[in-house]
Amino acid sequence: MKNINLTVNGVPVTVPEGTRILDAAIKAGFKVPTLCYMKDLCNESSCRVCVVEIKGNRKLMTACSTVVSEGMEVLTNTPKVRAARKITLELLLSNHHKECLSCVRSGNCELQALATEYGCDAEKYGGAMNSYDVDDATEFLVRDNNKCILCRRCVAACNNVQTVGVIDASNRGFATKIASPFGRSLGDVPCVACGQCINVCPTGALKEKDSVSEVEKLLADPEKTVIVGTAPSVRAALGEEFGYPVGTDTEGKMVAALKAIGFDRVFDVDMAADMTIMEEGTEFLARLNDKNAVLPMITSCSAGWIRFIEFNFPELLPNLSSCKSPQQMFGAIMKTYYAKKTGIDPKNLAVVTVMPCIAKKFEVTRPDECAAGEGIPDVDASITTRELARMIKNYGIDFKALDSKTQFDDPIGKGSSAGLIFGATGGVMEAALRTVAEVATGKTLDNIDFKAVRGTKGIKEATIVLGGKTLNICVASGLGNARKIMDEVKAGKSKYHFIEIMACPGGCVNGGGQPIVSSSDRNVIDVAKKRAGVLYKKDKKDVLRKSHVNPVVKTLYDEYFGQPGSDTAHHVLHTSYVKRKKY
Repeated sequence: MKNINLTVNGVPVTVPEGTRILDAAIKAGFKVPTLCYMKDLCNESSCRVCVVEIKGNRKLMTACSTVVSEGMEVLTNTPKVRAARKITLELLLSNHHKECLSCVRSGNCELQALATEYGCDAEKYGGAMNSYDVDDATEFLVRDNNKCILCRRCVAACNNVQTVGVIDASNRGFATKIASPFGRSLGDVPCVACGQCINVCPTGALKEKDSVSEVEKLLADPEKTVIVGTAPSVRAALGEEFGYPVGTDTEGKMVAALKAIGFDRVFDVDMAADMTIMEEGTEFLARLNDKNAVLPMITSCSAGWIRFIEFNFPELLPNLSSCKSPQQMFGAIMKTYYAKKTGIDPKNLAVVTVMPCIAKKFEVTRPDECAAGEGIPDVDASITTRELARMIKNYGIDFKALDSKTQFDDPIGKGSSAGLIFGATGGVMEAALRTVAEVATGKTLDNIDFKAVRGTKGIKEATIVLGGKTLNICVASGLGNARKIMDEVKAGKSKYHFIEIMACPGGCVNGGGQPIVSSSDRNVIDVAKKRAGVLYKKDKKDVLRKSHVNPVVKTLYDEYFGQPGSDTAHHVLHTSYVKRKKY
């Protein structure tokens, strides 16, 4: 490929042909602000915040869309450029409901940060302002167009990455807004609750539905024993809310914080992920040995993915594993086995989970998720990683001062590192293969690292030989990639036997409830890869790396379930699905 030589603020830089000015500036060591642009997602050139001067050009050019040319001289911080950016920001603020003190994004708002950086006068341009009703019709998501700056990053995430397509720009000029088809609320369209729109929103226009108040009520109820379980990927991201770099493991501090908040027991949902592998692996082997069984079998861990297939491919629901997700298995085990073991009435046992996902808020409300009896949900409330961070701050807990070696509670606090890697795309498949291969052959694997399914690539394939049978497996993350695989299955063209699908690109580490990383940081950091690295590093060091050898799992089957796939296991750990109409 041909290289291009140019200068940015007098600094020589060489980049490949076709490079945008924005990337050339980053390579030269200069920051160019952006609002509508996000790497690998959106390049609208609509906000005009990234304008720069090019010697010889009369007008300012957008750095996010203008391609470099040989000998180009770029200036990113002249008085003319800074003045133009300031005016643009002040115009955006003129139609923005500036409720910063009560906004969940205060302190982590890209508009707020740039307005402060450029010394903007928020009231300089007065006049008419749009006013919209807040859309809070769903159990998981709130949309407030009064804080929207029309960057369209959410539209790109929903339409281009996830191919869900329930939002887009509507109307024209001053009346332009982000809306759903036919002006409906998000509760009346096939939104799958992946939350990727929240992750890319630069302001507080999109946020998760708050569940903190619900959790605090449970904690304040003297008749309730309140336990909490944390998902694998929460420990890989929570620290970012307290100033730690992306990719920092804060497991011990997370556990210490939950105990300081006042939960009666703090458990690891990794244990339930191990149980998922036992049940799912058994189900897969049974299908594999039954010529009449439906294949390929598809994983059922991702709540957003389940909504996606229910809306878009209801005819393929028989391909899904009937296993509950680890969250729901965790709650079901707590309300049945643990309640019986401790003598607690399931009605007085409250289960809270901390998840990287907003779809889990919907999942707790699904039918057929009440193992302890009708009216007793497996999980009472689910909060995101972001919500946990807000609780920690609100409770006055000094996160950085907490003991980093604090352990999960016994007897159900221990999960294997196979359950831990569920948080990364490919992790469920790798964990399943570690167990399925040994159970099917009766032999211990020499190497349990299935690296072919690792990495953040959207679609990954591998072929393994199991008990003399050649198996084709597939891992997909991001619903756009899932759609490609499902179209093949629907058309009868799929070669796969076993498929793992996660709704969020990169898996749960990049879930819709994780700490929000600004566009400028995402332009230079592979967030999913950094967070997944935490999980694989812990897996490599762990002595307990297979679900079926976890002593907690063995105890659960010995004392309660009998064996994987038993009647008791099916009653407590398996579920059913619903065909959903889009409109």
